[in-house]
Amino acid sequence: MTSLADPIRALEERLGHRFKDRDLLLRALTHLSYANEQPPALDNDGLAFLGDAVLSLLVAEHLWETAGAEPVGILTPRRASVVSGENLARWAEALELGPMLRLGRGEELTGGRTKRSVLATAFEAILGVVYLEGGPAAARVVVKRLAVW
Repeated sequence: MTSLADPIRALEERLGHRFKDRDLLLRALTHLSYANEQPPALDNDGLAFLGDAVLSLLVAEHLWETAGAEPVGILTPRRASVVSGENLARWAEALELGPMLRLGRGEELTGGRTKRSVLATAFEAILGVVYLEGGPAAARVVVKRLAVW
């Protein structure tokens, strides 16, 4: 369970990354519904877009290193499986992101903290922040800690 005293520190320990920009981290934890209700708050969609691309690249890199002799017809579905929304939601649950999310009232009432798509997007956004702060090496550390290849 996340430490109530400092959930961000607990997240950093699980990720193996210390966040430098707490505002950027807060944005990664902010769902569109919250941003719409609390201007000028920014949502996590752009960071999730970046994190998705970073994750795809790192998984492709890993597959190339470990199974690069396999045909693309084998590697592509493997990559898709690793970066699936279901896997991303599982990783978000392992990181205990749900309780940390900033959600709007409607999303909160409909169980947004446990919705697979909301969790997956939050994970991608967190990975986007890690990439912006530490580059590919930092993102690689996070993915290797969480991924089951």
